[in-house]
Amino acid sequence: MYTPLLGDVRFHRILQQLDEETAAAVKAQGCSKGDCGGVLHWARYRRKPRGLPRSLSGCECWRLSLCCARDCCRGRRTPASLIYLGRRTYLAVAVTVTTAMRCGLTSARLTRLKELVGVSRQTVRRWQQWWQQRLPQTPFWRSAGGAFCSPVRTEALPLSLLEQFTGSPEERLVALLRFLAPLTGGQRAARSR
Repeated sequence: MYTPLLGDVRFHRILQQLDEETAAAVKAQGCSKGDCGGVLHWARYRRKPRGLPRSLSGCECWRLSLCCARDCCRGRRTPASLIYLGRRTYLAVAVTVTTAMRCGLTSARLTRLKELVGVSRQTVRRWQQWWQQRLPQTPFWRSAGGAFCSPVRTEALPLSLLEQFTGSPEERLVALLRFLAPLTGGQRAARSR
């Protein structure tokens, strides 16, 4: 159900547009370091993510970031992202969808995942440990995880979290990535590791 989104160029472009809108909103707020209030300038940096669809594999990928223009400050802000899940090498979509499929991982599915994402069984196991063991221990999860109508089964993460959202698979996945966005940038991301 979610696997086609891994190779959907249109879906990846939607995520890029949403990231650009988020970064523009952060830029408009100005520097938040102390009482600086300086203007923020783009300070994006190149990423070489894994898990891109083949049709996007040759494109340049950038992580949107901002830096205060005042010499005495130079504070840096990294806005939340739907594309990147913190400092992970693989795209957030790849980490989420691949791990959600882990519950029913067959040889055929693993072969398909290797074609789409280039991921090994060991990497998927590491991601599963993050979802099911590390994430539930974070301050973020302790405060945000209880906001759902029905309990989220940690042993079935991220699939049980995707099931909390409504709409098409695309809408559910975007909603989950928005939910996780606080983990992807700024100081909160550092506290969640």
